[in-house]
Amino acid sequence: MSESSPLPPVRLHPEAELARDALSTPLLARAARLARWAGPDTRVDAGAGLVDEQLPAAAEVLGLSGDDAAAHASEAWRVAVDTGLVEVVDEEEGTVATGEELDVLTGGSPLDVLGVWLNALDTVLADASVPDLDDLVGAMDAGGEVDLSSVDWDPEVEQEFLDGVLGNLYLLTVSEDGPGDGPVPLPALAASMIVPSDMGEPTNDVLEQVSDAMMRLDDQFRILAPVGLVEYQPVDEALMADADEEPSSQVDDTDVSRYGMVRLTPLGLYGLRARLLEAGVAAPAVGDLADKGADALLDGTATFPPAAAQAETEQWLARREPLAAARELLAAARGADAGGPLRRLRCQQALSLVGAEAEPALREVLGDSELGGLARVWLSEQGASDVPAPSEAMVFWLTVDTLAAQLAAEGNSEELQALVEGLAQQHSGFFAAAWRVEHPATADVLEAMGRLHPDKRIAKEARKAAFKARSQQGS
Repeated sequence: MSESSPLPPVRLHPEAELARDALSTPLLARAARLARWAGPDTRVDAGAGLVDEQLPAAAEVLGLSGDDAAAHASEAWRVAVDTGLVEVVDEEEGTVATGEELDVLTGGSPLDVLGVWLNALDTVLADASVPDLDDLVGAMDAGGEVDLSSVDWDPEVEQEFLDGVLGNLYLLTVSEDGPGDGPVPLPALAASMIVPSDMGEPTNDVLEQVSDAMMRLDDQFRILAPVGLVEYQPVDEALMADADEEPSSQVDDTDVSRYGMVRLTPLGLYGLRARLLEAGVAAPAVGDLADKGADALLDGTATFPPAAAQAETEQWLARREPLAAARELLAAARGADAGGPLRRLRCQQALSLVGAEAEPALREVLGDSELGGLARVWLSEQGASDVPAPSEAMVFWLTVDTLAAQLAAEGNSEELQALVEGLAQQHSGFFAAAWRVEHPATADVLEAMGRLHPDKRIAKEARKAAFKARSQQGS
């Protein structure tokens, strides 16, 4: 996941709903059940784990059976201790008591419940980065210490790998062009960590690394699913049993589900965002700006994808009276700084969500050099009467401002190229007049038109106009 690009905002479910999801996760529910089961006769070892003799009884309380019952009971107990659902009261005697956090699960606020769940998530994520216990036991030296080099395991590297995978999964989930609520194929997720972005056809060595990463992730997602972070469809056992058929990052769409499918749950999105924020990463959520001023809204949504920007703006408007909101938006949209054009574009988009009640605010700025053109467009779209025609200077200024905003929002996109071609086609003398426009972004816009227009003659005109604009600005 890129650290330089801002993350798109995530749409979180309400905290009350997420808290209910947390309480119903298998692992936290088991941990709570064991906390209620524990009593004066419960004994733990030096590491606060249940002593072996009591694991069968704990498994029975949880309704677990089979070869893994004791391991699952031990894991649930460890989560109970780590989250404060159980407290060790006497280390020498190995006795325990119910922890204060158990009451939080039944009587605490949704945010308190989610705090307990986040602690459980930390425990499980740490477990997911540890290799198989049998491998560790086999790597012990005569003194009982684990020789990490013999198991090819570096705790920091393994944690960074898992964090990177979950970061990529988060980014795929919140991106508007990603799968959204749909699952992500495990080969694609593994490849996102292994295959360089500029690599064409992956080499056999790289494909083998992807296959190894998939097997690690298969184990890790099986561990992470019970805490509610992900929903996971594991790799088909038949594939792993067939030595001649190794998982590949290039598989037919009809077969891809056999190689594992994973999706973040709404609770998982909440959990990963909380971890990103704790790590100092800017991870916005829709609704963060709803109680802030219009300046924060317009600046904050400047880098948002369109749907997220609209959702954020709708929440902001829902808390305000339409006419007052329109006046605040228009005031915040002013400015000759580099961010001004994009603020005005976001303002125009926000005003499109406001009804006819906003009309007085738009009429108040008809004479404003920066907002007059925007106001005329809004009033015309609303079917208002007596809208004064704009001057030619205002039309050109608004055109440059709009192009500057599109350039800032999308870069050299196909939509912007189409807009540039349309302008040059409709106005034969556009460049002869455009370089004179007194807008801070005039030269930059004309240079962009020179880059984007496919007709060499017209592109040359644009570059000449850009040179004149720069000369005018420097004089």
